[in-house]
Amino acid sequence: MALILLTATVLLGVATAAGASGPGMPRVVTGALHRNLSLLGLAFVAAHVLTTVADSYVSIGLTAAFVPFSSSYRGFWLGLGAIAFDLLLAVAVTSLLRDRMSYRAWRTVHWLSYASWPVALAHGLGTGTDTRLSWLLVLDALCGASVLAVAGWRLTRGLGSSTGGRS
Repeated sequence: MALILLTATVLLGVATAAGASGPGMPRVVTGALHRNLSLLGLAFVAAHVLTTVADSYVSIGLTAAFVPFSSSYRGFWLGLGAIAFDLLLAVAVTSLLRDRMSYRAWRTVHWLSYASWPVALAHGLGTGTDTRLSWLLVLDALCGASVLAVAGWRLTRGLGSSTGGRS
């Protein structure tokens, strides 16, 4: 669920940055939906982290959620998850403080979400116990294709055509 929410957040974020919105839907609604989905996605990721730490199947400490490559269990893959989580937290915190910082600084940090998404996907593919299930692989592929398609669409519109707004 976290992957679906994060994917939807990326898709809406790219669309909002490009000035696009749905038919009959003002851009401000797209921006609000992007913000709300990102918070919901972050809540699901936080629940994922907390339930993983609380699960007795494998001993994974809370530190491993924040400090990359500090876990002895699947250290590389959990390290990718920690990096993705840290990047998401940086984006979330700066978004909450957006009115207290320059737009340029906020936007620079916000670009970390583009790095966080594929790192989170790799984390899930590498450490998940059910990652080889066909339905999950199809879901991962659909999320990946969606992000690649919207990124390609955005690039064809030109990186310089950002509205520069604060949605």
